Amino acid sequence: MLGDLANWVQDVINQFGYFGVALLVVLENVFPPIPSEIVLPFAGFVAQRGATGAETAANGDTSVLGMMIAATIGSVVGALILYFIAAAIGPERLRNFIARFGRWFGVMPADLARAEAWFDRRSVAAVLVGRCVPLIRSIVSIPAGFRRMNLSSFVVLTALGSAAWNIALIGAGAVLGDQWERVGEYVGVFQWLVIAAILLLVFRFVLSKFQNRRRSPQI
Repeated sequence: MLGDLANWVQDVINQFGYFGVALLVVLENVFPPIPSEIVLPFAGFVAQRGATGAETAANGDTSVLGMMIAATIGSVVGALILYFIAAAIGPERLRNFIARFGRWFGVMPADLARAEAWFDRRSVAAVLVGRCVPLIRSIVSIPAGFRRMNLSSFVVLTALGSAAWNIALIGAGAVLGDQWERVGEYVGVFQWLVIAAILLLVFRFVLSKFQNRRRSPQI
């Protein structure tokens, strides 16, 4: 399945060049199963190769810089889609959902309030750094939308963080050339480290809830 997806990604980039990269990155932000570690390094390889493919030479040559700009535009558009969806749902609906069903997930309204306060204090770093972290890159747009973060700040921070990620992966694909697929191996290691960190945070959260329940007076 992953092989078929990779082939489809390569076909789109070969056929549509800059537009294909921007479109794939939009989709990758909204539908994370489309892996950026395939889209971006291959875009760098195509740009380094000097054309989007002999069968589509009419589309013109592409450059590494052009691919980076196209990918960053796609990143911002995809992030805005999630931002506006979350903003449309709104914090009140989220609070009502947590109040009704949060206990099934071990999340109480007080936990949500603390998370909202944390994001409000660190929204700049959360969006800027989050855009450079696998798995979190897309998700960070959701709390930004729920909290109705200043739209101009969100766009600028998303563009800067996404540009750093795109430059790294597209640049690596251009440098590695025919071996662009190796980029995915390094991103995969980084991704597993992120998963381990998330699991550790979840474990700490569950442990703290359990300890709080044990300390609470029994009636």
